[in-house]
Amino acid sequence: QVQLVESGGGSVQAGGSLELSCRISGYADTMAWFRQGPGEEREGVAAVRFDGSTAYADSVKGRFTISKDDYKNTLYLQMSSLKPEDTAMYYCAGARVVISPSFLLDADVYTIWGQGTQVTVSP
Repeated sequence: QVQLVESGGGSVQAGGSLELSCRISGYADTMAWFRQGPGEEREGVAAVRFDGSTAYADSVKGRFTISKDDYKNTLYLQMSSLKPEDTAMYYCAGARVVISPSFLLDADVYTIWGQGTQVTVSP
């Protein structure tokens, strides 16, 4: 059974950077980061497929980078130029199927979830 454990969240001022990590026990064809702010729906942030192809939400393009290290079984989300609106609980997600590029940021296609790590960006 695949399990995901996130780390790296914290508090930072606007304009700062953070890197989130997600330790993966097992294998997933597609991995992604989602976030959910207070009173908001879960939003797809970035995803990476087994072939290395990626997808990003428009709101984070050019600021966030998703990557994975297969040797360390770890997924990363490098976040820079952070804004207060990036404040949310960030979740790592995985799917043991190949997901079409059109659905990479759709939470419904992911069946494996981590417990989340909080990111808070102050003005």
